[in-house]
Amino acid sequence: MEYLWRAIADKKIMETNNNVIKIENLHKSFKDVHAVNGLSFNVREGQLFAFLGVNGAGKSTTISIICGQLQADGGTVTVNGHSVDKNMDAVKRELGVVFQNSVLDKSLTVYDNLKYKAALYGISGAKFKERLEEISNLLELAPILKRTLGKLSGGQKRRVDIARAIIHSPKILILDEPTTGLDPQTRKVIWEVVDKLRKEDKVTVLLTTHYMEEAADADYVVIIDGGSIVAEGTPIDLKNRYTGDFITVYGVGAEQLAALNVKYLEVAGGYRILVSDSGEATRLIAAHPEMFNDYEVIKGKMDDVFLAVTGKKLGGGML
Repeated sequence: MEYLWRAIADKKIMETNNNVIKIENLHKSFKDVHAVNGLSFNVREGQLFAFLGVNGAGKSTTISIICGQLQADGGTVTVNGHSVDKNMDAVKRELGVVFQNSVLDKSLTVYDNLKYKAALYGISGAKFKERLEEISNLLELAPILKRTLGKLSGGQKRRVDIARAIIHSPKILILDEPTTGLDPQTRKVIWEVVDKLRKEDKVTVLLTTHYMEEAADADYVVIIDGGSIVAEGTPIDLKNRYTGDFITVYGVGAEQLAALNVKYLEVAGGYRILVSDSGEATRLIAAHPEMFNDYEVIKGKMDDVFLAVTGKKLGGGML
């Protein structure tokens, strides 16, 4: 029995130590607006953690508190065991941040921007050149190192933003809307870089995004609304909890579907039937094989989850 209790205690300690960001009962108000209202969550080491909410939900305020740009009204935030209130210098060494809006100096070259950022962490001389070469190879920066920021494309600037964020080899990378406004090819390249950082350097990533396909690849998702958590879990857990599956069937008429006594809506070339889960889809198809000669079964998406728990589109509109 003593061995069992000791094993349980050791497991709890291990889980606690595995939380690289720990937020407890966080509060922040701006006059009468409660931007963050009793927020609590943990980000575990190695996770891709998606932090979702419409504009004004409290995401940016929370990130600003984590990064030391704002002071909380109440609650605690620790990063790798360091309190943001008591040891922000240590916190900054653990974090790399890609903000929504670039903080790079447009009048300087890529090289100078990275050199000055590295100097803030005591990285200079041969050490800087070595690190710059590593990052240049990762982000394909060599052709643009001598160009000023103002002459770069949006995708190139974003790659430099990431380079700036990781110049000091942080263990935690915060990506605040990192691919907004970028073309699909550039978004793909950026995510390949992020995936490589996670796999090879074991970097933990906290992500905010308006692209639900990015959130769908996360290890864990927290959705906030009005500064409070309204849903959390893995993407598959959230889909199972808040959405159903869809059967899109082709080559049948509305009269035939009406006889099934199911909810459906017309889509291009066919009809979409809402079912509770894959099991119900299987039973419905098996019971009426004559109607399902041409069909596909699709699980609900993160967009559907977000709409179900907030009543809003992630772009900002209410439904």
